[in-house]
Amino acid sequence: MDQLDDVTIRPATPQDAGAIARIHIASWREAYAGIVPDEYLASLDEDAREERWTTILSDEPSRTWIAQVARRTVGFASVGPSRDEDAEPGDLELYSIYLDPESWGRGVARDLMRTILTEVPETTPMSLWVIADNARAQHFYKRHGFAADGVERLEQYGDKSVTEIRYRRA
Repeated sequence: MDQLDDVTIRPATPQDAGAIARIHIASWREAYAGIVPDEYLASLDEDAREERWTTILSDEPSRTWIAQVARRTVGFASVGPSRDEDAEPGDLELYSIYLDPESWGRGVARDLMRTILTEVPETTPMSLWVIADNARAQHFYKRHGFAADGVERLEQYGDKSVTEIRYRRA
């Protein structure tokens, strides 16, 4: 697939919540099909997700960027204080990086990640969690300097427990 040359990355605002919610759900349904139960993916509600993103973009101590092509939002990424039990004050966590599935493999995630890595000093510890069965995402994070650190957790999605692996910026 061709790379997208006209990607614009900018900080998200509460007005972007609807586009972020749409992408969040579309990406989950595509990326996690066969990993997360179909019933769970089908239950994802765009209106509820938009409300949550409006709150996040209005109040929470995180930073979110969106990627746009021809003024159409095609992806987003969000970083904030680490929620890990062993985190030190000032440690950060990559909460999310999701793209409209039509934009996968076209350089948009790379552009978002480069923006984050430019904004976050190299000396700032940063972690993220990735589903163990998501090899595509693991490969992406490794290419950008993250490595699994041996910590895992189980997350419940519907009636299924899914293993997640923590990665840290090496």
